[in-house]
Amino acid sequence: MSGTRVTDALTRLLDRAPTPEDFTSDARTPQLTARVGTWLGVCFLVAFLTGVWSHVAQLPNPLVPLPTRPIWLYRVTQGVHVAAGTAAVPLLLVKLWSVFPQLFRRPPTATRARLLDAAERVSILVLVSSASLQLVTGLANSAQWYPWSFSFRATHFALGWVAMGSLLVHIAVKLPVIRSAWLGPEVVPDPGAVSRRSILRVTWAAAGIAVVSSAASGVPGVRHLSVLATRSGTGPGGVPINKTAVAAGVATTATDPTFALTIVGGRTQVHLTRAELEAMPQTTATLPIACVEGWSATGTWGGVRISDLMALVDAPTGAAVLVESLQRGGASSRSRLPGNVAADPQAILALTLAGERLSLDHGYPCRIIAPNRPGALQTKWVNRLEVQA
Repeated sequence: MSGTRVTDALTRLLDRAPTPEDFTSDARTPQLTARVGTWLGVCFLVAFLTGVWSHVAQLPNPLVPLPTRPIWLYRVTQGVHVAAGTAAVPLLLVKLWSVFPQLFRRPPTATRARLLDAAERVSILVLVSSASLQLVTGLANSAQWYPWSFSFRATHFALGWVAMGSLLVHIAVKLPVIRSAWLGPEVVPDPGAVSRRSILRVTWAAAGIAVVSSAASGVPGVRHLSVLATRSGTGPGGVPINKTAVAAGVATTATDPTFALTIVGGRTQVHLTRAELEAMPQTTATLPIACVEGWSATGTWGGVRISDLMALVDAPTGAAVLVESLQRGGASSRSRLPGNVAADPQAILALTLAGERLSLDHGYPCRIIAPNRPGALQTKWVNRLEVQA
């Protein structure tokens, strides 16, 4: 009896629910859905590829060491990643609006067709859920807001594969519809109705405004238009500060007058005060620093080449270097310089920025700066360098 009541209740609910035909907007056409969906797919593909690159760049032991040239490569890929993800937000909203009536499509009566319809709906649910979560967590990361306890980097990376996999399945299922929408005849709206082209223009404009206002702080010339960016693009030496010494818990230890950098190579150890580091041959390098939140800036850094420091402990050519910070705990407390990075003449232990002593929040007494590296790996407040065999 209870089963019959449930069936009757579901039947009444379906009878009251709207059907796709109840949504009369002429703008909701396959042509609109296909065009917005295509650009949304491009944004997701670009974000996925640049995201994989960023993930590999942050691995401590990548199978193939990433190149140090061009020095701006990570800056560009990370900026494109954030821009593509930001542009995808209005595109996804318009895409969901265009297909919303299909949510109320009645399932077919034939068993096989019903199963296929259910499978398609489940795949769409996975796609929409993973895509939405990717964009929401990505924007939250750009704002450095983390209202969750899980690892953003690991989760974002895993969800990227889920979103791309479900997107490829969706494209395969809908390919005939997509092809027909792109190549088929144009649907002419009724006079006075909002046209597909008008909605597309508004969508492109919304995507452009979203990118410029929130993700262009690292682009010279339009930085002042990025009013929603979490970083202004300025700071001591013209470089923003992501984490302060107080937040890292190193304000006292970093200013301790007894500080000495420890360099370890096998059984050999060398201890250098900041004054002794300043007495070594100095070099300068004009390098960008780029963070996963999307901001970037270029600074002129001065200090000692990593290769010169490694020579003090007779490190073999091409040896990797483990970098440790005064900061205790957290992903930025240590990093690894692959052999090709440690040997690069522009990989330095920075003591100055823009000709001035490194500020405490920028990593005083010394920090790592190397070409084509994620900002999270440009370790600040360095107190130990250890040669790895």
